Amino acid sequence: MNGILSATNIFTGTDRGLVPQASIHYADGLITSVSAGAHISPQTNHLIIPALVNAHDHARPSMTSFGASNMPLESWIARSAFGTPPDPYLVAAVSLAHAARAGCGGAMIHYTRPSGKMPIVDESIAIAKAASDVGIRLAFALAVRDQNPIVYGDSADVLAALPEDNRSTIQDMFIRPSPTPSEYLDRVDAIHAAIAGPMIDVQFGPAGVQWCSTALLEAIAERSATTGRRVHMHLLETIYQRQWADRAFPSGIVRYLKDIGLLSNRLTLAHCIHARPDELDMIAESGATIVTNFSSNLHLHSGLAPIADAHRRGCPIAVGIDGVALDEDDDAIREMRLVQMAHDGLGFDRTWSRAEFLTLAVRNGRKSIGAPGSGMLAAGEAADFIVLDIGQLDRDAIMPVDPIDMLFARGNTSCIRDVVVDGRTISRDGKPTGVDLEAMETELRGLYRKSVPQFKALERAWAPFESAVSHWFRQQGCC
Repeated sequence: MNGILSATNIFTGTDRGLVPQASIHYADGLITSVSAGAHISPQTNHLIIPALVNAHDHARPSMTSFGASNMPLESWIARSAFGTPPDPYLVAAVSLAHAARAGCGGAMIHYTRPSGKMPIVDESIAIAKAASDVGIRLAFALAVRDQNPIVYGDSADVLAALPEDNRSTIQDMFIRPSPTPSEYLDRVDAIHAAIAGPMIDVQFGPAGVQWCSTALLEAIAERSATTGRRVHMHLLETIYQRQWADRAFPSGIVRYLKDIGLLSNRLTLAHCIHARPDELDMIAESGATIVTNFSSNLHLHSGLAPIADAHRRGCPIAVGIDGVALDEDDDAIREMRLVQMAHDGLGFDRTWSRAEFLTLAVRNGRKSIGAPGSGMLAAGEAADFIVLDIGQLDRDAIMPVDPIDMLFARGNTSCIRDVVVDGRTISRDGKPTGVDLEAMETELRGLYRKSVPQFKALERAWAPFESAVSHWFRQQGCC
Protein backbone atom coordinates (compact mmCIF):
# COMPACT_ATOMS: atom_id res chain seq x y z
CA MET A 1 0.00 0.00 0.00
CA ASN A 2 1.51 3.30 -1.12
CA GLY A 3 0.83 6.78 0.21
CA ILE A 4 1.97 10.33 0.87
CA LEU A 5 0.93 12.47 3.83
CA SER A 6 1.96 16.04 4.49
CA ALA A 7 1.98 18.00 7.74
CA THR A 8 3.01 21.29 9.22
CA ASN A 9 5.62 19.31 11.19
CA ILE A 10 6.89 15.74 11.24
CA PHE A 11 8.66 14.55 14.37
CA THR A 12 11.02 11.87 13.11
CA GLY A 13 12.59 10.77 16.39
CA THR A 14 15.95 10.84 14.60
CA ASP A 15 18.72 13.46 14.62
CA ARG A 16 16.55 15.46 12.22
CA GLY A 17 14.06 15.96 15.04
CA LEU A 18 11.18 18.16 13.91
CA VAL A 19 10.94 18.63 10.15
CA PRO A 20 8.69 21.59 9.18
CA GLN A 21 6.44 21.70 6.12
CA ALA A 22 7.17 18.04 5.45
CA SER A 23 5.81 14.97 3.67
CA ILE A 24 6.15 11.31 4.54
CA HIS A 25 6.21 8.85 1.64
CA TYR A 26 5.62 5.13 2.15
CA ALA A 27 5.20 1.97 0.11
CA ASP A 28 4.77 -1.73 0.90
CA GLY A 29 4.67 -1.06 4.63
CA LEU A 30 7.91 0.92 4.75
CA ILE A 31 8.76 4.62 4.77
CA THR A 32 10.57 5.59 1.60
CA SER A 33 11.36 9.19 2.54
CA VAL A 34 10.60 12.12 4.81
CA SER A 35 11.10 15.36 2.90
CA ALA A 36 10.81 19.05 3.74
CA GLY A 37 9.32 21.76 1.54
CA ALA A 38 5.77 20.45 1.23
CA HIS A 39 2.92 22.85 0.47
CA ILE A 40 0.59 22.78 3.47
CA SER A 41 -2.91 24.23 3.45
CA PRO A 42 -3.35 26.95 6.09
CA GLN A 43 -6.43 25.06 7.31
CA THR A 44 -4.39 21.93 8.00
CA ASN A 45 -2.12 22.22 11.01
CA HIS A 46 -1.05 18.64 11.57
CA LEU A 47 1.83 16.96 13.37
CA ILE A 48 2.99 13.46 12.42
CA ILE A 49 4.76 11.40 15.08
CA PRO A 50 5.76 7.73 15.39
CA ALA A 51 2.96 5.37 16.41
CA LEU A 52 2.85 4.64 20.13
CA VAL A 53 3.00 1.22 21.78
CA ASN A 54 0.86 -0.12 24.61
CA ALA A 55 3.64 -2.28 25.99
CA HIS A 56 1.65 -3.99 28.77
CA ASP A 57 -2.01 -4.92 28.67
CA HIS A 58 -4.33 -7.89 29.17
CA ALA A 59 -7.18 -7.33 26.65
CA ARG A 60 -9.98 -6.86 29.13
CA PRO A 61 -12.79 -4.29 29.37
CA SER A 62 -13.34 -1.69 32.06
CA MET A 63 -13.09 -3.52 35.35
CA THR A 64 -14.96 -0.78 37.20
CA SER A 65 -18.07 -2.05 35.42
CA PHE A 66 -17.55 -5.30 37.34
CA GLY A 67 -17.23 -3.59 40.71
CA ALA A 68 -13.42 -3.62 40.69
CA SER A 69 -12.72 -0.11 41.95
CA ASN A 70 -10.61 1.18 44.84
CA MET A 71 -9.08 -2.25 45.45
CA PRO A 72 -5.48 -3.34 45.86
CA LEU A 73 -4.19 -5.74 43.23
CA GLU A 74 -4.43 -8.70 45.60
CA SER A 75 -8.25 -8.55 45.70
CA TRP A 76 -8.66 -6.86 42.31
CA ILE A 77 -7.23 -9.90 40.54
CA ALA A 78 -9.86 -12.16 42.07
CA ARG A 79 -12.56 -9.64 41.20
CA SER A 80 -11.46 -9.77 37.56
CA ALA A 81 -13.06 -13.23 37.37
CA PHE A 82 -16.37 -11.39 36.80
CA GLY A 83 -14.80 -10.08 33.57
CA THR A 84 -13.95 -13.52 32.15
CA PRO A 85 -14.20 -13.12 28.35
CA PRO A 86 -17.57 -14.32 27.05
CA ASP A 87 -16.14 -14.21 23.53
CA PRO A 88 -12.33 -14.06 23.08
CA TYR A 89 -12.48 -12.46 19.63
CA LEU A 90 -14.81 -9.66 20.70
CA VAL A 91 -12.91 -8.86 23.88
CA ALA A 92 -9.58 -8.70 22.04
CA ALA A 93 -11.00 -6.78 19.09
CA VAL A 94 -12.58 -4.13 21.33
CA SER A 95 -9.42 -3.77 23.40
CA LEU A 96 -7.13 -3.55 20.38
CA ALA A 97 -9.49 -1.17 18.55
CA HIS A 98 -9.34 1.13 21.58
CA ALA A 99 -5.55 0.99 21.38
CA ALA A 100 -5.57 1.70 17.65
CA ARG A 101 -7.78 4.78 17.83
CA ALA A 102 -5.59 6.03 20.71
CA GLY A 103 -2.53 6.04 18.44
CA CYS A 104 -0.97 2.68 19.26
CA GLY A 105 0.62 0.86 16.37
CA GLY A 106 1.32 -2.14 18.58
CA ALA A 107 0.15 -3.71 21.82
CA MET A 108 1.03 -6.49 24.23
CA ILE A 109 -1.67 -8.90 25.36
CA HIS A 110 -0.39 -10.71 28.44
CA TYR A 111 -3.30 -13.13 28.45
CA THR A 112 -4.07 -13.81 32.08
CA ARG A 113 -7.72 -14.86 31.94
CA PRO A 114 -8.72 -17.16 29.06
CA SER A 115 -12.42 -17.69 28.44
CA GLY A 116 -12.28 -21.43 28.97
CA LYS A 117 -14.79 -21.81 26.14
CA MET A 118 -12.35 -23.35 23.64
CA PRO A 119 -8.88 -24.90 23.44
CA ILE A 120 -6.24 -22.27 24.17
CA VAL A 121 -4.69 -22.53 20.70
CA ASP A 122 -8.08 -21.83 19.12
CA GLU A 123 -8.56 -18.92 21.53
CA SER A 124 -5.18 -17.55 20.50
CA ILE A 125 -6.15 -17.82 16.85
CA ALA A 126 -9.32 -15.81 17.57
CA ILE A 127 -7.23 -13.11 19.25
CA ALA A 128 -4.79 -13.06 16.35
CA LYS A 129 -7.72 -12.59 13.97
CA ALA A 130 -8.91 -9.66 16.07
CA ALA A 131 -5.47 -8.05 15.78
CA SER A 132 -5.44 -8.63 12.03
CA ASP A 133 -8.91 -7.17 11.57
CA VAL A 134 -7.97 -4.08 13.59
CA GLY A 135 -4.62 -3.88 11.78
CA ILE A 136 -2.43 -3.50 14.86
CA ARG A 137 0.89 -5.18 15.65
CA LEU A 138 0.48 -7.70 18.45
CA ALA A 139 2.66 -9.37 21.03
CA PHE A 140 0.84 -12.30 22.63
CA ALA A 141 2.03 -13.96 25.82
CA LEU A 142 -0.05 -16.73 27.37
CA ALA A 143 0.18 -16.09 31.10
CA VAL A 144 0.97 -19.02 33.39
CA ARG A 145 0.96 -19.55 37.15
CA ASP A 146 1.40 -22.75 39.15
CA GLN A 147 1.46 -21.62 42.78
CA ASN A 148 -0.13 -19.21 45.26
CA PRO A 149 -3.58 -19.06 43.62
CA ILE A 150 -5.19 -16.85 46.30
CA VAL A 151 -2.48 -15.30 48.48
CA TYR A 152 1.33 -15.39 48.47
CA GLY A 153 1.52 -18.48 50.61
CA ASP A 154 -0.73 -21.15 52.10
CA SER A 155 -4.39 -20.38 51.38
CA ALA A 156 -5.67 -22.62 54.18
CA ASP A 157 -6.31 -19.76 56.61
CA VAL A 158 -8.24 -17.79 54.00
CA LEU A 159 -10.41 -20.77 53.12
CA ALA A 160 -10.95 -21.70 56.78
CA ALA A 161 -12.35 -18.22 57.45
CA LEU A 162 -15.14 -18.72 54.91
CA PRO A 163 -18.55 -20.34 55.40
CA GLU A 164 -18.62 -23.80 53.84
CA ASP A 165 -20.69 -22.82 50.76
CA ASN A 166 -18.45 -19.86 50.07
CA ARG A 167 -15.35 -21.96 50.59
CA SER A 168 -16.34 -24.45 47.90
CA THR A 169 -17.12 -21.58 45.50
CA ILE A 170 -13.70 -20.02 45.99
CA GLN A 171 -11.92 -23.37 45.71
CA ASP A 172 -13.74 -24.20 42.47
CA MET A 173 -13.07 -20.76 41.03
CA PHE A 174 -9.41 -20.24 41.92
CA ILE A 175 -7.77 -23.50 42.94
CA ARG A 176 -7.37 -25.46 39.75
CA PRO A 177 -4.76 -27.80 38.25
CA SER A 178 -1.76 -26.02 36.76
CA PRO A 179 0.23 -27.10 33.72
CA THR A 180 3.62 -28.66 34.21
CA PRO A 181 6.56 -26.66 32.85
CA SER A 182 6.81 -28.93 29.81
CA GLU A 183 3.06 -28.69 29.16
CA TYR A 184 3.25 -24.90 29.25
CA LEU A 185 6.23 -24.78 26.89
CA ASP A 186 4.41 -27.09 24.48
CA ARG A 187 1.35 -24.81 24.56
CA VAL A 188 3.44 -21.77 23.70
CA ASP A 189 5.13 -23.68 20.88
CA ALA A 190 1.71 -24.63 19.51
CA ILE A 191 0.45 -21.04 19.75
CA HIS A 192 3.60 -19.81 18.00
CA ALA A 193 3.07 -22.30 15.18
CA ALA A 194 -0.55 -21.17 14.82
CA ILE A 195 -0.30 -17.38 14.88
CA ALA A 196 3.27 -16.02 14.78
CA GLY A 197 4.15 -13.88 11.79
CA PRO A 198 5.36 -10.47 10.65
CA MET A 199 2.63 -8.68 12.66
CA ILE A 200 2.44 -11.05 15.65
CA ASP A 201 5.18 -11.95 18.14
CA VAL A 202 4.50 -14.86 20.50
CA GLN A 203 6.23 -14.65 23.88
CA PHE A 204 6.44 -16.56 27.14
CA GLY A 205 4.24 -15.06 29.86
CA PRO A 206 5.01 -16.11 33.44
CA ALA A 207 2.49 -14.17 35.52
CA GLY A 208 5.05 -13.16 38.14
CA VAL A 209 7.67 -14.76 40.35
CA GLN A 210 5.25 -15.07 43.29
CA TRP A 211 2.87 -17.08 41.10
CA CYS A 212 5.43 -19.32 39.39
CA SER A 213 7.48 -22.18 40.80
CA THR A 214 11.24 -22.13 40.40
CA ALA A 215 10.92 -25.18 38.13
CA LEU A 216 8.57 -23.27 35.82
CA LEU A 217 10.68 -20.10 35.74
CA GLU A 218 13.88 -22.03 35.11
CA ALA A 219 12.27 -24.01 32.28
CA ILE A 220 11.08 -20.78 30.64
CA ALA A 221 14.51 -19.19 31.06
CA GLU A 222 16.20 -22.15 29.42
CA ARG A 223 13.75 -22.31 26.50
CA SER A 224 13.97 -18.53 25.97
CA ALA A 225 17.75 -18.74 25.79
CA THR A 226 17.54 -21.62 23.32
CA THR A 227 14.92 -20.14 21.02
CA GLY A 228 15.48 -16.40 21.48
CA ARG A 229 11.79 -16.00 22.32
CA ARG A 230 10.99 -12.99 24.48
CA VAL A 231 9.50 -13.22 27.98
CA HIS A 232 6.90 -10.86 29.47
CA MET A 233 6.12 -10.87 33.20
CA HIS A 234 5.11 -8.77 36.22
CA LEU A 235 7.66 -7.91 38.88
CA LEU A 236 7.40 -6.19 42.29
CA GLU A 237 4.09 -4.51 41.58
CA THR A 238 2.86 -4.22 45.18
CA ILE A 239 4.17 -3.88 48.73
CA TYR A 240 2.98 -7.42 49.42
CA GLN A 241 4.96 -8.81 46.50
CA ARG A 242 8.05 -6.99 47.82
CA GLN A 243 7.53 -8.55 51.24
CA TRP A 244 7.03 -12.01 49.76
CA ALA A 245 10.10 -11.66 47.54
CA ASP A 246 12.32 -10.74 50.47
CA ARG A 247 11.15 -13.83 52.36
CA ALA A 248 11.36 -16.22 49.43
CA PHE A 249 14.64 -14.90 47.97
CA PRO A 250 16.79 -13.49 50.78
CA SER A 251 19.68 -13.07 48.32
CA GLY A 252 17.44 -10.97 46.07
CA ILE A 253 14.64 -11.73 43.64
CA VAL A 254 16.29 -9.92 40.72
CA ARG A 255 19.56 -11.68 41.44
CA TYR A 256 17.68 -14.97 41.28
CA LEU A 257 16.29 -14.05 37.85
CA LYS A 258 19.83 -13.20 36.77
CA ASP A 259 21.25 -16.46 38.13
CA ILE A 260 18.77 -18.62 36.20
CA GLY A 261 19.31 -16.66 32.98
CA LEU A 262 15.85 -15.10 32.82
CA LEU A 263 17.15 -11.56 33.30
CA SER A 264 18.30 -10.64 29.79
CA ASN A 265 17.55 -8.26 26.96
CA ARG A 266 14.76 -10.68 25.93
CA LEU A 267 12.84 -9.92 29.15
CA THR A 268 10.13 -7.31 29.69
CA LEU A 269 9.20 -6.49 33.29
CA ALA A 270 5.89 -4.78 33.99
CA HIS A 271 5.72 -2.35 36.91
CA CYS A 272 8.91 -2.77 39.06
CA ILE A 273 7.31 -0.27 41.45
CA HIS A 274 9.12 -1.61 44.48
CA ALA A 275 12.46 -2.41 42.84
CA ARG A 276 15.49 -1.19 44.80
CA PRO A 277 18.46 0.71 43.36
CA ASP A 278 20.73 -2.34 43.24
CA GLU A 279 17.98 -4.27 41.44
CA LEU A 280 17.54 -1.46 38.93
CA ASP A 281 21.27 -1.60 38.26
CA MET A 282 21.03 -5.32 37.49
CA ILE A 283 18.04 -4.75 35.21
CA ALA A 284 19.93 -1.99 33.40
CA GLU A 285 23.02 -4.17 32.99
CA SER A 286 20.93 -6.98 31.50
CA GLY A 287 19.13 -4.79 28.97
CA ALA A 288 15.71 -5.93 30.18
CA THR A 289 12.88 -3.47 29.54
CA ILE A 290 10.71 -1.97 32.30
CA VAL A 291 7.13 -1.11 31.34
CA THR A 292 5.56 1.48 33.62
CA ASN A 293 1.78 1.64 34.03
CA PHE A 294 1.16 4.90 35.84
CA SER A 295 -2.64 5.09 35.95
CA SER A 296 -3.05 1.41 36.74
CA ASN A 297 -0.69 1.81 39.68
CA LEU A 298 -2.81 4.69 40.98
CA HIS A 299 -6.09 2.83 40.57
CA LEU A 300 -4.76 -0.23 42.40
CA HIS A 301 -2.94 1.67 45.17
CA SER A 302 0.32 0.00 44.14
CA GLY A 303 2.60 3.03 44.45
CA LEU A 304 4.77 5.22 42.25
CA ALA A 305 7.52 3.44 40.36
CA PRO A 306 11.10 4.78 40.46
CA ILE A 307 11.07 5.42 36.73
CA ALA A 308 13.33 8.49 36.69
CA ASP A 309 15.91 6.64 38.77
CA ALA A 310 15.60 3.56 36.56
CA HIS A 311 16.13 5.72 33.47
CA ARG A 312 19.19 7.41 34.98
CA ARG A 313 20.64 4.00 35.77
CA GLY A 314 20.21 2.92 32.16
CA CYS A 315 17.02 0.84 32.24
CA PRO A 316 15.07 0.90 28.96
CA ILE A 317 11.62 2.34 29.78
CA ALA A 318 8.37 1.70 27.91
CA VAL A 319 4.77 2.68 28.67
CA GLY A 320 1.75 0.42 29.14
CA ILE A 321 -1.88 1.00 29.97
CA ASP A 322 -2.56 -2.32 31.74
CA GLY A 323 -6.26 -2.03 30.92
CA VAL A 324 -6.72 0.74 33.49
CA ALA A 325 -6.00 4.17 32.00
CA LEU A 326 -6.78 7.21 34.14
CA ASP A 327 -10.36 7.45 32.85
CA GLU A 328 -10.52 3.79 31.77
CA ASP A 329 -10.62 4.97 28.17
CA ASP A 330 -7.32 3.48 26.91
CA ASP A 331 -6.03 6.97 26.11
CA ALA A 332 -2.39 6.20 25.29
CA ILE A 333 -1.43 9.83 24.68
CA ARG A 334 -2.70 10.93 28.09
CA GLU A 335 -0.92 7.96 29.69
CA MET A 336 2.34 8.91 27.98
CA ARG A 337 1.93 12.49 29.19
CA LEU A 338 1.27 11.38 32.77
CA VAL A 339 4.39 9.23 32.85
CA GLN A 340 6.53 11.98 31.36
CA MET A 341 5.28 14.66 33.75
CA ALA A 342 5.28 12.50 36.88
CA HIS A 343 8.91 11.49 36.44
CA ASP A 344 10.39 14.58 34.79
CA GLY A 345 12.11 16.05 37.83
CA LEU A 346 11.73 19.04 40.14
CA GLY A 347 12.31 22.71 39.44
CA PHE A 348 14.85 23.26 36.70
CA ASP A 349 16.19 19.70 36.82
CA ARG A 350 14.87 17.45 34.07
CA THR A 351 15.00 13.70 33.55
CA TRP A 352 14.55 13.95 29.79
CA SER A 353 13.27 16.35 27.18
CA ARG A 354 9.79 15.61 25.91
CA ALA A 355 11.17 14.70 22.52
CA GLU A 356 13.65 12.32 24.15
CA PHE A 357 10.90 10.69 26.17
CA LEU A 358 8.66 10.19 23.14
CA THR A 359 11.56 8.64 21.25
CA LEU A 360 12.57 6.23 24.00
CA ALA A 361 8.98 5.19 24.77
CA VAL A 362 8.42 4.27 21.12
CA ARG A 363 11.78 2.55 20.67
CA ASN A 364 11.62 0.50 23.87
CA GLY A 365 7.95 -0.27 23.40
CA ARG A 366 8.56 -1.70 19.95
CA LYS A 367 11.43 -3.81 21.21
CA SER A 368 9.29 -5.18 24.03
CA ILE A 369 6.58 -6.40 21.64
CA GLY A 370 9.00 -7.71 19.04
CA ALA A 371 8.01 -5.12 16.41
CA PRO A 372 10.52 -4.42 13.63
CA GLY A 373 12.75 -1.37 13.61
CA SER A 374 13.09 1.51 16.02
CA GLY A 375 9.76 3.12 15.16
CA MET A 376 11.45 6.30 13.98
CA LEU A 377 10.20 8.04 10.88
CA ALA A 378 12.98 7.57 8.34
CA ALA A 379 13.56 5.73 5.09
CA GLY A 380 13.54 1.97 5.58
CA GLU A 381 11.61 2.06 8.86
CA ALA A 382 8.11 0.64 9.26
CA ALA A 383 5.32 2.95 8.12
CA ASP A 384 3.79 3.22 11.59
CA PHE A 385 2.77 6.77 12.51
CA ILE A 386 0.02 9.06 13.85
CA VAL A 387 -1.40 12.23 12.32
CA LEU A 388 -2.36 14.71 15.06
CA ASP A 389 -4.42 17.88 14.78
CA ILE A 390 -2.16 20.44 16.40
CA GLY A 391 -4.56 23.14 15.33
CA GLN A 392 -7.05 21.64 17.76
CA LEU A 393 -4.48 21.59 20.57
CA ASP A 394 -3.14 25.06 19.85
CA ARG A 395 -6.65 26.42 19.76
CA ASP A 396 -5.57 29.94 20.74
CA ALA A 397 -2.86 30.29 18.07
CA ILE A 398 -1.39 33.35 19.80
CA MET A 399 2.29 32.73 19.10
CA PRO A 400 4.47 29.89 17.79
CA VAL A 401 4.69 27.01 20.27
CA ASP A 402 6.75 23.83 19.88
CA PRO A 403 4.17 21.23 18.77
CA ILE A 404 5.78 18.52 20.93
CA ASP A 405 5.39 20.79 23.95
CA MET A 406 1.77 21.38 22.95
CA LEU A 407 1.19 17.64 22.63
CA PHE A 408 2.57 16.93 26.11
CA ALA A 409 0.69 19.87 27.60
CA ARG A 410 -2.79 19.13 26.22
CA GLY A 411 -2.75 16.01 24.08
CA ASN A 412 -5.27 13.19 24.23
CA THR A 413 -6.95 10.76 21.88
CA SER A 414 -9.35 13.39 20.55
CA CYS A 415 -6.54 15.15 18.68
CA ILE A 416 -5.72 12.07 16.57
CA ARG A 417 -6.79 12.18 12.94
CA ASP A 418 -5.15 9.14 11.31
CA VAL A 419 -3.28 6.12 12.63
CA VAL A 420 -1.18 4.27 10.04
CA VAL A 421 0.39 0.85 10.72
CA ASP A 422 2.40 -1.09 8.16
CA GLY A 423 1.23 1.48 5.61
CA ARG A 424 -2.47 0.80 6.34
CA THR A 425 -4.75 3.45 7.84
CA ILE A 426 -6.23 1.55 10.79
CA SER A 427 -8.08 4.50 12.37
CA ARG A 428 -9.45 7.71 10.87
CA ASP A 429 -11.02 10.56 12.85
CA GLY A 430 -11.41 8.44 15.97
CA LYS A 431 -12.95 5.40 14.27
CA PRO A 432 -11.09 2.16 13.55
CA THR A 433 -11.36 1.33 9.86
CA GLY A 434 -11.14 -2.47 10.04
CA VAL A 435 -13.88 -3.16 12.59
CA ASP A 436 -17.14 -1.61 13.74
CA LEU A 437 -16.10 -0.70 17.26
CA GLU A 438 -19.44 0.74 18.35
CA ALA A 439 -21.33 -2.37 17.25
CA MET A 440 -18.78 -4.68 18.87
CA GLU A 441 -18.96 -2.79 22.17
CA THR A 442 -22.76 -3.05 22.17
CA GLU A 443 -22.60 -6.78 21.46
CA LEU A 444 -19.94 -7.34 24.09
CA ARG A 445 -21.90 -5.49 26.79
CA GLY A 446 -24.89 -7.70 26.03
CA LEU A 447 -22.79 -10.85 26.36
CA TYR A 448 -21.36 -9.70 29.68
CA ARG A 449 -24.83 -8.94 31.02
CA LYS A 450 -25.97 -12.43 30.03
CA SER A 451 -22.92 -13.98 31.75
CA VAL A 452 -23.52 -12.28 35.12
CA PRO A 453 -25.78 -15.07 36.51
CA GLN A 454 -23.02 -17.67 36.22
CA PHE A 455 -21.06 -15.72 38.84
CA LYS A 456 -23.87 -15.49 41.40
CA ALA A 457 -22.09 -17.85 43.78
CA LEU A 458 -18.91 -15.76 43.59
CA GLU A 459 -20.97 -12.61 44.15
CA ARG A 460 -22.45 -14.14 47.33
CA ALA A 461 -19.01 -15.23 48.50
CA TRP A 462 -17.29 -11.96 47.67
CA ALA A 463 -17.66 -9.98 50.90
CA PRO A 464 -16.37 -12.70 53.26
CA PHE A 465 -13.69 -13.68 50.76
CA GLU A 466 -12.41 -10.14 50.33
CA SER A 467 -12.37 -9.71 54.10
CA ALA A 468 -10.40 -12.93 54.58
CA VAL A 469 -7.85 -11.99 51.91
CA SER A 470 -7.41 -8.53 53.42
CA HIS A 471 -6.94 -10.04 56.87
CA TRP A 472 -4.33 -12.50 55.56
CA PHE A 473 -2.21 -9.80 53.96
CA ARG A 474 -2.52 -7.45 56.93
CA GLN A 475 -1.32 -10.24 59.24
CA GLN A 476 1.83 -10.68 57.19
CA GLY A 477 3.07 -7.22 58.12
CA CYS A 478 4.78 -5.17 55.46
CA CYS A 479 8.19 -3.90 54.47
